[in-house]
Amino acid sequence: SAVVFPNKITTEQQSLTLVKRLLAVAVSCITYLRGIFPESAYGTRYLDDLCVKILREDKNCPGSTQLVKWMLGCYDALQKKYVIAVCLTTLIIAVCLQTITECYHFKFKYTHNGPLLNFSSKSKGSDSPITCADTKKASILLIRKIYVLMQNLGPLPNDVCLTMKLFYYDEVTPPDYQPPGFKEGECEGMIFEGEPMHLNMGEVPTPFHMLKVKVTTDKQRMENADESILKPGDTDQPLQVLRVDRDDPEENQHMDEDPVLDNKVEDGNRVNTLEAQ
Repeated sequence: SAVVFPNKITTEQQSLTLVKRLLAVAVSCITYLRGIFPESAYGTRYLDDLCVKILREDKNCPGSTQLVKWMLGCYDALQKKYVIAVCLTTLIIAVCLQTITECYHFKFKYTHNGPLLNFSSKSKGSDSPITCADTKKASILLIRKIYVLMQNLGPLPNDVCLTMKLFYYDEVTPPDYQPPGFKEGECEGMIFEGEPMHLNMGEVPTPFHMLKVKVTTDKQRMENADESILKPGDTDQPLQVLRVDRDDPEENQHMDEDPVLDNKVEDGNRVNTLEAQ
């Protein structure tokens, strides 16, 4: 039940394992604290001194089992270095309209240039090494920010459903690539319910990867949140919060142990989508 940060990250596989774990913790935290799945759909784990709830398969909750399958599809795309972003959204489905209530945007970068490339630190030179202490500090800060935000947001509507979209690096992803649990989808804007507020939750660098997390939520749900711990986002695109900006040079830079989902699923797109209700 205990998952610790590695003492060192010297291989790409060690870095990948950590990124998978962080994605699992973040998605689990979001769905747990937003009340999307029941208590039985989660197990308790410890990330160093942090107690976290981790999503698992629950035969009485088909939705949690489906999300576990999606996560394994994300891991497949991460392993192959295809995915640029994962967007987890809550939607209200009307007859002819899908309205976004919240969007959680996980963006990934990869590097082939070895452990000295520093993606994010503006206080260090570009050739300064990223230490395990840097990665651990950023990871814990990211998780705590997510927890604080989730606990202070106003409640979601009762009639929301969950969807997940993957966006890919076109130059390296095979045209027919379909990760487990996903199908080819359409990249289109969706109307956001209310007045959207974009928040940069933080970023976690390793010598081989970079994970950035952003949240878009209704501004009214932020009224009780402690905004001093969050950095407001710099994007302003209320009707197309799912669009990945491939024109940003920074965002276009490229970046066997399983992650901490409690159970595996035995399973058996350019922009791929699976929307589940």
